[in-house]
Amino acid sequence: MRTKSNSHFESPQGEARLETAPIHTRTRRTLLFVLGIVTYWGLIYIPGLASPPMMDDADSEHAQIPVEMLQRHDYVTMYVDGVRYLEKAPLPYWIMAGIYSVAGVSELSVRLELTLFALLTLLAVFLLGRELAGEEAGFYSALVLGTAIGPYIYTRFIIPDIMVCFWLTVTVYLFWRSLEELQPSRLLCWSIGVVTALDVLTKGLIGLAFPIGIIGGYLLVTRNWRHLLKMRLASTAIVFLAVAAPWHVLATLRNPPVGEAKGFFWFYFINDQIYRYLNLRVPRDYDKVPLLIFWGLLLVWTFPWSFTVIKSLEQVPLRMRDWGGKLDKPSRAALMLAVWAAFVLVFFSFSTRQEYYVLPALPALAVLCGMWLEREAASSPDSALRRSALRGAAALLVLGVMASTAAGWIAAVSPGVPPKADFGEVLRRVESMYKLSMGHLFDLTPQAMGFFRWPLIVTAIGFPVGTVWHWILRKRGASMRANLALASMMVVLFYAVHLSLGTFSPVLGSKPLAVAIQRNYKPGDTIVVDGQYSQASSILFYTGVQMHMLNGLMNDLWFGSLFPDCPKVFEDDASFAHLWLGPGRVFFFTPNRGNTDKLERLGVPYYLVARAGGKSVYSNRPAAGAASN
Repeated sequence: MRTKSNSHFESPQGEARLETAPIHTRTRRTLLFVLGIVTYWGLIYIPGLASPPMMDDADSEHAQIPVEMLQRHDYVTMYVDGVRYLEKAPLPYWIMAGIYSVAGVSELSVRLELTLFALLTLLAVFLLGRELAGEEAGFYSALVLGTAIGPYIYTRFIIPDIMVCFWLTVTVYLFWRSLEELQPSRLLCWSIGVVTALDVLTKGLIGLAFPIGIIGGYLLVTRNWRHLLKMRLASTAIVFLAVAAPWHVLATLRNPPVGEAKGFFWFYFINDQIYRYLNLRVPRDYDKVPLLIFWGLLLVWTFPWSFTVIKSLEQVPLRMRDWGGKLDKPSRAALMLAVWAAFVLVFFSFSTRQEYYVLPALPALAVLCGMWLEREAASSPDSALRRSALRGAAALLVLGVMASTAAGWIAAVSPGVPPKADFGEVLRRVESMYKLSMGHLFDLTPQAMGFFRWPLIVTAIGFPVGTVWHWILRKRGASMRANLALASMMVVLFYAVHLSLGTFSPVLGSKPLAVAIQRNYKPGDTIVVDGQYSQASSILFYTGVQMHMLNGLMNDLWFGSLFPDCPKVFEDDASFAHLWLGPGRVFFFTPNRGNTDKLERLGVPYYLVARAGGKSVYSNRPAAGAASN
């Protein structure tokens, strides 16, 4: 029988040392660790709250949903551009709508939700790491997750995956606590039900699949299925359904099958989740990242802790015959974290995957790293752990010098940027790479690198300073300060990333064009996008004017267009010609570097309103400062 006493961490240097310290000393230590976590979070995330402008596609599209929630006072059926939008779970948009209602609609309001959930995730990881291996391990766990590239990159646009990380971390924490109790309390078991339900309301069925897979997988490999009998499954399931079911039932009732639309239940559960996983979703508006890239990018998303991730996996016990009860607490903890990470990665290996789908595995790997870093810091100066960490620091130093040299050389040889140059005009479109969320990086040309001179200079300075200090401090045996040096380097590099996103923003978003439209817009004017809505979603976010789409009946808004109440915002060539030649002013947005073929065919004058990021807006009526064809 597992009891509280025999499941403590058995490291005399770590937990035992902490437990013998006076209570006020431990409290002060905890506060210092929490303050350190909050400080790094603030330095990394706060500069990106209000800038750069919103991007097109998912970023502005998801930010628009709570705008229309508040306008319609409808918190069950979501809308975008007045069209039903049934493919997303509602909790992220409910929270964002609450922020809008207090702080107004702005870039800061949009990003505040994910920024706060990033902090909550770091604190949850700290608590989990502390529970498994002591406070120092918890601090290192949060430090690793907070300064790794992946979580930062994938909170730069509005996707709810960092929220999934938070709910999943809390779930695993609660489950571990249940293992530590002879009979888990109702509050503990029901809390697992509530948190799992919130995960489902955040991301759909994976919010249920991940906890079941991780908890079930761990109990399976440890041959401890009897623990399920202690978890009050019946009452916990009732609590789960009480939280998760009402919205799903209401959404099904309010969006029944009608005409060609098969209704919410089919689209949300069958088409968008089950069929998407099986690569059968209609319409097929997504790409599948190759499996080797999906797994290989794991080391990129955990940089600069990639070496630590590899070494931390050595903590996982490999002898299967020991999994059933012969393991000490650190080994059981490592095994549970390995099951967590492996389940997420294997689950998506058989699905239609994007590279950021790996994100829910990163908290598990961060805690494994935290445990390893704590062991390394507590080991003797001549231990194998210290030597291993020093080798990793040396490898990172070599990489840092190489990266610094490359960044400095590119900054030095890149051509200067002419005044009022359009960044979008010096890019090439490599659309075959857009299956990756970072695919626009492949659009860069030598001419474009001049726009990134300051981010390159910051990178050229940050890399060698950080990696040199990290190596020196490792060599001196100052493990904590070495880890802080590496984390501080990432603060500098993330600032360079932030500057780069600002440079890229005219290409990734359309705010300059939205501002130009607003400057000339009058009630009754029409905005038409050449293609699908997602290509210009930030136009709607910034102008607040419902957009029309020319030959854009596809992808995100396709299913909503099948409902009888869909507004008449989808234009074909004939209806667009009627609009353009009619008495009203029309603004025409084209994402294809000023492609005016469709306007030329109409045989009447058209006027350039604005151009930015390789995209253009034209009008059928002269505007202030507009140039005729």
